[in-house]
Amino acid sequence: MQQNKTISYLLIIISSITLLVVGKDLIIPFVLALLIWFLIVEFRTLLEKIPYVGNKFPRWVWTILSSLILFSISGIIVDVLIHNIQDLSQNIPKYEENLLIFNDNINTKYDIDLNANLQNYIGAFKLSNILKSLFASLTEIFGNAFMIILYVLFILLEETVFGDKMKAFFTTKSKYDDANSTLSAINKSISSYISLKTIISLITGASSYIALLAIGVDTPIFWAFLIFLLNYIPTIGSLIGTVFPAIIALMQFGDATYFFLVIGIVGAIQLIVGNIIEPKIMGNSLNLSPLVVIISLSIWGSIWGITGMVLSVPITVIMIILFAQFESTKSIAILLSEKGKV
Repeated sequence: MQQNKTISYLLIIISSITLLVVGKDLIIPFVLALLIWFLIVEFRTLLEKIPYVGNKFPRWVWTILSSLILFSISGIIVDVLIHNIQDLSQNIPKYEENLLIFNDNINTKYDIDLNANLQNYIGAFKLSNILKSLFASLTEIFGNAFMIILYVLFILLEETVFGDKMKAFFTTKSKYDDANSTLSAINKSISSYISLKTIISLITGASSYIALLAIGVDTPIFWAFLIFLLNYIPTIGSLIGTVFPAIIALMQFGDATYFFLVIGIVGAIQLIVGNIIEPKIMGNSLNLSPLVVIISLSIWGSIWGITGMVLSVPITVIMIILFAQFESTKSIAILLSEKGKV
């Protein structure tokens, strides 16, 4: 009996992973749309709390207003990023030339050929190839924008009748209350995480933008947005977000001083926000084991790439809440949690 159950679990896991890999072009936009919906709900809740005004309009008015504001801001950001990407693409030949000059200077002074050493460890280093990969990832997200917006619209429409469907689906009040409690827990946890993480990422991105602008790094808005986006990736996101603009600073100025200046200042911003501001704002509301965060980051990253890394924490939180509702899977939720309490 136990053997059959183990085989069933393995088949479910294999089937699920296969479905996630094969259907990622459809599933990823839907998951991103869900996260945007959570943001809209949080923003709508804030608007409904405005004194003397919040209770004077029906919810659908605040929903439309929240959606328009968020999509308008997103449209402006995309437009700015496209112009920044074009500027970066035009500057690539200059950056590569400066890198060669920097390499020659190091080779002349210290008899160290950095380019040759890099090739020995990581192969031929070409900035254009690295930036093309980065631009391709961003372009993929922008390319799915229409489908994401479509999903968001249908989720918002579904939200208006979902409560009635839930009451009709569950025949007894106890089952309805249990299901409603689970959905409320997921909604509260994910909405709280996304809104707070967005605030923290905005603080990090805005501070980094001021620092990069003061140093004189090209297209600081683009790098600040990249830092903002990568800040959603636990642990390694902040590291990658610091290294990218530092490398660009080195290539732009051909001087290692600017590389270490960006590493020092932007790295300090990441440390202050990550170790002081973030714990105070977010606390331990996620109830996730640090080891589980790293493992989920690796698993979802291997399945869905950069997008999977960004989504790894929200997905894992949902899994813990769902697993905790059933006795057969409660033990898994306990293992995934931070202190064994679910």
